[in-house]
Amino acid sequence: MKTKKYLLVPLTLLLMGMLCGCGQEKEDELVLRIANCEEYIDEGDWAEDELIELSDGTEIIGENSMIDDFEDWYYETYGKKVRVEYSTYGTNEDLYNQLTLGSQFDLVCPSEYMILKMMDEDMLLPYSSDFYDESKEYNYYVKGLSPYIKDIFKELSNEGESIYHYGAGYMWGTMGIVYNPDAVDENDLKHWSLLLNEDYVKQVTMKDSIRDSYIVGLCILNEEKLMSEEFLNSSTYREELDQMLNATDEETVKKVEAILTAMKENAYSLETDSGKADMVSGKVVANMQWSGDAVYSMDQAEEDDFYLEFFVPEEGSNLWFDGWAMLKDGIGSDSEKQQAAEAFVNFVSRPDNVIRNMYYIGYTSVISGGEDNSIVDYLDYSYGEEEGVSYDLSYFFGKDACLTTSEEQMHRQLYAAYPTKDVLDRSVVMNFFDTDENQRISEMWTNIRCFQFK
Repeated sequence: MKTKKYLLVPLTLLLMGMLCGCGQEKEDELVLRIANCEEYIDEGDWAEDELIELSDGTEIIGENSMIDDFEDWYYETYGKKVRVEYSTYGTNEDLYNQLTLGSQFDLVCPSEYMILKMMDEDMLLPYSSDFYDESKEYNYYVKGLSPYIKDIFKELSNEGESIYHYGAGYMWGTMGIVYNPDAVDENDLKHWSLLLNEDYVKQVTMKDSIRDSYIVGLCILNEEKLMSEEFLNSSTYREELDQMLNATDEETVKKVEAILTAMKENAYSLETDSGKADMVSGKVVANMQWSGDAVYSMDQAEEDDFYLEFFVPEEGSNLWFDGWAMLKDGIGSDSEKQQAAEAFVNFVSRPDNVIRNMYYIGYTSVISGGEDNSIVDYLDYSYGEEEGVSYDLSYFFGKDACLTTSEEQMHRQLYAAYPTKDVLDRSVVMNFFDTDENQRISEMWTNIRCFQFK
């Protein structure tokens, strides 16, 4: 009967109604284009035995993807439909190349140096004042950001503009070495020069990452000074460390090139992702690794009763951050789209979602949770013991947060996820390279990668 009734409607009115209806649907649905690293957000579909049960009775499980849950939450919270077009990329440079070739996104998640570069090139929108209003119920980010991370973000700047206003933190970590404690001498492990040691020829890997490998080369180049008592006790230690591990002058670059070339010759592989599997399979005994991937490697090996450990060498390391940034070319002056982008950042910063993401990807969120204790409870759920050693996390949570854990966690997953304060004291954030610096470093890296493994 409906079909017959609709056939009585004049064709012109029917077409007009169809066109209006289509237009209305588009008008009611906001599209938010998000680009993020591969495998860097909870995709849901957890098994039943992966349910996380916190001490207060809270149960957390990823049934749906974080993206789907955000779309539902946004409609329930703001009364408007949002559809997320979610894309992934491999590296920061891949993302930057996509943008320069014309790809358009609204919200992206690069590392701190790329956010600074994008700020320098006037590609980003600052977050709104509303985003930083702690009185707003759904502003989980500003209310939950670790005070330690907040201080660093406020200090990082370009041309006097703080990254704090252009990048909302997501994950953070350090660079260290995943190793087989049965195969690597503890004294060798203390220094990055382990990766040059011929006793481990073709049993170590190095990162196919220009910045991460470069800072390791700088640590090896300056090992004697970095380890000297005079330098360690200097009143200007932090300033000098930052300068030393960010040096890009021509002479320094040439010296680092020689070190990294020798390191490549000693290495089993120059890799970005295969090192995790090579460690788990036993092909290599030590692997230069990001802290989050270190957690993954240790977890996977443990499933086969094979125990790996993680250590940040004593010279120093790279302290890195990934964060959400809004693009001018995508959002422009669209206030509704900016609200949706900021709402997404807040949604993934909600403590239960922080836990979901950390569990799923293995990396550590910049969110401590503020007055919400869920994240501390999650760490206790994951690593807590009735008896053991005290692991102080107060620096990160901004309140008394000492976890009782097993002694082995002093050099395993907990140490990788939340490094001890002494590790952070000897770590620096790498600056972004300007045009001249980038050319020198890129030429160096091309020379290194052109040598073939023997």
